[in-house]
Amino acid sequence: MAATILIADDDAVQRRLVENMVQKCGYEPLVVDSGDAAVALLTAPDAQAIDAVVLDLVMPGLDGLGVLAKMREAGLSIPVIVQTAHGGIDNVVSAMRAGAQDFVVKPVGFERLQVSLRNALNTSALKGELQRIRHSREGRLTFADIITRSETMAAVLHTAQKAAASSIPVLIEGESGVGKELFARAIHGSGERKAKPFVAVNCGAIPDNLVESILFGHEKGAFTGATERHMGKFVEASGGTLFLDEVGELPLAAQVKLLRALQEGTVEAVGGRKPVKVDVRIVSATNRKLLDLVKSGAFREDLFYRLHVLPLTIPPLRMRREDIPHLLRHFLARFAAEENRTITGISGEAVTHLAQLDWPGNIRQLENTVYRAVVMSESDQLGLSDFPQVLGQGVPDGQITHSEPLVVAPSTAPAMVSGSEIPIAPLATAGNLSMLTPTGEVRPLEDMENEIIRFAISHYRGQMSEVARRLKIGRSTLYRKLDEAAANDPAEGGAQDAS
Repeated sequence: MAATILIADDDAVQRRLVENMVQKCGYEPLVVDSGDAAVALLTAPDAQAIDAVVLDLVMPGLDGLGVLAKMREAGLSIPVIVQTAHGGIDNVVSAMRAGAQDFVVKPVGFERLQVSLRNALNTSALKGELQRIRHSREGRLTFADIITRSETMAAVLHTAQKAAASSIPVLIEGESGVGKELFARAIHGSGERKAKPFVAVNCGAIPDNLVESILFGHEKGAFTGATERHMGKFVEASGGTLFLDEVGELPLAAQVKLLRALQEGTVEAVGGRKPVKVDVRIVSATNRKLLDLVKSGAFREDLFYRLHVLPLTIPPLRMRREDIPHLLRHFLARFAAEENRTITGISGEAVTHLAQLDWPGNIRQLENTVYRAVVMSESDQLGLSDFPQVLGQGVPDGQITHSEPLVVAPSTAPAMVSGSEIPIAPLATAGNLSMLTPTGEVRPLEDMENEIIRFAISHYRGQMSEVARRLKIGRSTLYRKLDEAAANDPAEGGAQDAS
């Protein structure tokens, strides 16, 4: 999914010109004709995610400065580029003081607007990453810090937000690298216990003979090497949240004691004489199916039902590919700043390929891939050659892999797109659907349907939500048809090998 740019201008001609330039840059324009309409869109309860605003300074009714004031009141940190026909220094100063990030004079040229938007998005991504890191360290991470535009993730976020409002035990399930701890921290940071400790324990990294000591504490002299008293993670997290990562790796002996702690609200240290009262909220996580472990006898059934009160399943990255361009933008901004590199974007061809991969290591793998590319790149733009570790990977199921892949055509796409952008497919100007085979027979309906879908994906520049909307089918139906087309495509194996 491309970054969405809101354009607010009362001049219909200027609106159309800027809209065309925004589309040519590879972004998704959203157009309104007044400041009031812009504020209504930005502050609506179910507001669409907007990445930047191109705002006319002089408009009847609520003008540009008024819009900036309303955005500041609402606590919106969306970057704003102000444009006006009056380029006096006073206007520039007023707009910048009001919170604008950049200022352009009408009629703005394509190159000037492209650079301004790219800089605004990159700066916004860097600010977001720095804020996310700071919130994580301070225990104030919230759901606003989770980078996603996926409809699949919307239901997960809604459930997690409901869970955060109570102390209900939550079990977060998902593959390795999908961000289970990030969700656990957001649940803690969005609830009543956010001012209290968040204590994370990786149950799979604790030696079996130390599990009870680390979780419940021990008294001095309780065992060989216990030279001093240790309070344990339960006591350390009292009043706050205890996050049990990879809880399925706990040995059975520790599971018994964990169950008792959850039932009684007390823990007894190793070598201790009396139980200690604790008040903790339990959030656990696993990348395995706990129910399968229960059936095999490796996990206690009674403990499973204590933890599995509100299950939360985070989908893998391959199920929410529209998040990949936005994650790329944020990771690029952070690592470029950390490594002091002046890398300003990722080529459309590279984003195309990265957005089509399966990413078995999910977000963690994508993050490390961008980190390596930033360190090793020798130019100011990341290209496909900067990702050698994924070059040999084929296009996964769910994408049609024909001899005409969805890549950036140099003649139709800008030379640079920022790291936030969805790949820009070659924009077809007309569709010609052949009804007959070379032998004069009517083509199968499925073949013609697949061709229509490929044309729509190309025409709408890979924006799957728009493709589904224009074809009047659901997104799940669209992806199912893509899966079926890829499975039945005899050229798939060759296309994957070539990639």
